[in-house]
Amino acid sequence: MKGAFIMAVKFNLRLCLQLIDRGISLNTISKQYHISKHTSSKTKHRMEVLQFDISTIDQYSDDELGKLFFPEMYESENIYLAVDYDYVHKELSKPGVNLKLLWKEYCLSAKDGKYPVSYSKYCRGYAQHVERHNYTNHIEHKPGIRTEIDWSGPTMHYMVPSTGELVKVYLFVATLPFSQYSYVEPTKDMKMNTWINCNKHMFEYFGGSTVRIVCDNLKTGVVSHPKEGEIILTDMYSDFGNHYMTAIMPAQVRKPKQKASVEGTIGKIATTIIASLRNVEFHSFEELYQAVREKLDEFNTTPFQKRDGSRKEIFEAVEKQALKPLPEIPFEVCHWFYSRKVQVNCHITYQKNWYSVPYEYVGKSVDLKVSETTLTIYYQNKRINIHKLFPAYIKNKYSTYEQDMPESVKVSEWDDVRIKKWASKIGPYTRKVVEIIFERCKVKEQGYNPAMSVLHLSDKYSNERLELSCQIALSKYPSPRYKHLNAILSNNQDKLGKQGNASEERKTTGHLRGAEFYGGKSK
Repeated sequence: MKGAFIMAVKFNLRLCLQLIDRGISLNTISKQYHISKHTSSKTKHRMEVLQFDISTIDQYSDDELGKLFFPEMYESENIYLAVDYDYVHKELSKPGVNLKLLWKEYCLSAKDGKYPVSYSKYCRGYAQHVERHNYTNHIEHKPGIRTEIDWSGPTMHYMVPSTGELVKVYLFVATLPFSQYSYVEPTKDMKMNTWINCNKHMFEYFGGSTVRIVCDNLKTGVVSHPKEGEIILTDMYSDFGNHYMTAIMPAQVRKPKQKASVEGTIGKIATTIIASLRNVEFHSFEELYQAVREKLDEFNTTPFQKRDGSRKEIFEAVEKQALKPLPEIPFEVCHWFYSRKVQVNCHITYQKNWYSVPYEYVGKSVDLKVSETTLTIYYQNKRINIHKLFPAYIKNKYSTYEQDMPESVKVSEWDDVRIKKWASKIGPYTRKVVEIIFERCKVKEQGYNPAMSVLHLSDKYSNERLELSCQIALSKYPSPRYKHLNAILSNNQDKLGKQGNASEERKTTGHLRGAEFYGGKSK
């Protein structure tokens, strides 16, 4: 079961290598990044044995890293030591026992080639065990452990001055249960990108991340949450959790007590922010946003009624230092597109534009990671290219790196010489169209796909009709392409043109009768 190993360590192994190279201690790696000391120690040892050059890490896919560092474990079908969650639940009821202690004991018990699961996976497994058996969770709120998030039911609005239209504004709410320190962000919608950005801004506001996030079963973040079996998150939300090393744990359906802190905070936020601003007329989203931020600061600094201090004071004094440091590079909202085949012209297509891929990947399937500004291409999770993304309004453009194109290596039996030879067999006008296509390309490989698309029209309509359509297109367009020729053929314009020519020919070659035939006199 090779796939089990790949999925289990593809992120942690790469991250562990990078952390070790930076000189971060094994204790710090264990505490802050939830990679067990046993695992990081073994990884460091293998790194020394292999004399691994960290600068080459991006040249390896997850597959290749796994085989290089742990070839025996890579072949194993069951590499992780099972957790006895019944025992965990029983031990947690004893004074002074917590999950961190039990996880450390579990790590020490891993023998005979077995590896312990990460702390975040250990915690997630226990939470699922509690839900499955409808137990009472023995864990009390501890600093830096969880963030509870949700959308507020009550909404706000602002008025567009020019039209008088009222625009609805939603509120994203997050709270840290230990200190009750909260974050609120107004948004224009509740879409996936907005949800992810709110999660990112939340951690930036807190100045760190927690071990886990507890959220509702929102379509923007959760694909499936069955009573039995694995919770399935959306790809983007799962990537977000991996980036910040936080476990995302949706609350069980119809069990709001599992995120009681945020449920209570939503009510308080509705009173403190929405109600207090109900008589204020906002004329822009920015104006409303600023007012909400001011009320949020007021909410966090107001002293508790039944507890010493305020949310902010407790957060600054205790919880802030318990948070995990944020990664150097913030998470970027992106979308994944899988199994895109690299075409014979060494490009893949995305939204009707073309992006080059190194020629050795022709015919293989790659994955695309598309952000607002870039398109990154991966093969087996190894990054092989990155391009600046064309704006949505641009179509049929090429982003090509010359080094991606082959020189003496032939990646396909088709090349420009053979394509032009095929065009010549169909006719001179078809050859002319193909030559124009190649003339307009910066590198010849860019012309493979559009030229072949034109020639394959002969499969559907015949060589004779394609040749005639090329003749018609050349009289109308300076650079005929597939779309022009396909329109001519699908509308039978070539047949109409042919009939018109034949009719003209009959008129000019027919016998003309003189005036005498009709009884007139010739002059």
